[in-house]
Amino acid sequence: MEKYEIKGGCHLRGEVEISGAKNAAVAIIPAALLVDGVCRIENLPEISDTEALLHILASLGAKVKMIDPSTVEVDCRHVHWENADYDRMRKIRASYYFIGSMLGRFGKAQTTMPGGCNFGVRPIDQHVKGMTALGAPVDVRNGYIFSEAQTEDGRLHGAEIYLDKVSVGATINVIIAACMAEGKTVIENCAREPHVVDLANFLNSMGADIRGAGTDTVKINGVKSLHGGSYAIIPDQIEAATYMIAAAATQGEVLVKNVIPKHLDCISAKLREMSVTVEEYPDSVLVRAREQLTKTNVKTQPYPGFPTDAQAPISVALSQSRGVSIITESVYDGNRYKHMNELRKMGATITVNGSTAVLEGPYELTGATVQACDLRAGAAMVIAGLCAKGTTYVEDIHYIERGYQDFVGKLRALGADIAIVDFPDDVEEAELSVV
Repeated sequence: MEKYEIKGGCHLRGEVEISGAKNAAVAIIPAALLVDGVCRIENLPEISDTEALLHILASLGAKVKMIDPSTVEVDCRHVHWENADYDRMRKIRASYYFIGSMLGRFGKAQTTMPGGCNFGVRPIDQHVKGMTALGAPVDVRNGYIFSEAQTEDGRLHGAEIYLDKVSVGATINVIIAACMAEGKTVIENCAREPHVVDLANFLNSMGADIRGAGTDTVKINGVKSLHGGSYAIIPDQIEAATYMIAAAATQGEVLVKNVIPKHLDCISAKLREMSVTVEEYPDSVLVRAREQLTKTNVKTQPYPGFPTDAQAPISVALSQSRGVSIITESVYDGNRYKHMNELRKMGATITVNGSTAVLEGPYELTGATVQACDLRAGAAMVIAGLCAKGTTYVEDIHYIERGYQDFVGKLRALGADIAIVDFPDDVEEAELSVV
């Protein structure tokens, strides 16, 4: 069993290059199923989620060729909708985007219920609403999702769709499904995240007609087919935020490169409230923390508000801040506070009441064995280990590797004392001791 071993007390210093956006990549790869030709996807993050999605594409008949670790060519001219790699599908959340791409390409879809990080209740009801409005009722049974267009030619038809809740996943899935539907589709109350825009730009570069991505109303004029082309994925907003917050929490100085600073406005503003210096350049930001961090309040909101995916990392920085800070999680329920229990193991005093967490710092964290409860919580525990006195072991690191490319290597380059170590499984140890 692999764990991270972190010897704390460092101040991160140096430069770090941000990889392609995980949340954009996991939407663009399933959307490539719509392309009747060869599409080249560049700046692809080297993470387990993208690897799994490419395997799923290959199981559907796509020819997948890695040009280099961050560039792939996908040929979907001879794909089919059956025999998907269901084992991989059920392990990642983004597999539900194949509902939209299968319906758009074949007029029918069969996928598993999505997996991924287990935090809060994340229903797919808005996805179901969107597909049903496009003419493909959805049936969920025995852990599988079935849907089929109810038209003679098997093609979806345009519709006016109002999402009851701002949902990134539903916005993306309906855009994917609708771009080859008959007629015009209007989606209202859309998510505006950068990766929604990136998906729309990818599809448009392949011949789709999508307008308004990045606003709360997206209009799609259906086209009959998509052609091949090349596209480069945007930098990862949350990966950049993680290193920015880590620099602040460890009283360091880090230049975060290959970013779109506008996408990071909410992070930069919050760090400045905490007495951190943030300097913006055309494609990088410099984070410098030379003073005692000060308290602030954080409320997660859909973009352009503070992202829920940065809530766990910034909670560690707040534990190192002077005064009482309050976090309000308004995107998911209190289950996204699981990492708070792990922080308590390291000496933090935290009060959680429903969707609100109260931290009064600064705390002197001490090393402990903690779990990565999910992707972003895992990143938070790594930051906590960097701040702590002594040695911290982070377990269940497979969650972290779902979304961070070369996390250990990039942190080591910034001066962190972190390594991947092999530990015998506890159960196996117990059995051996009995023998």
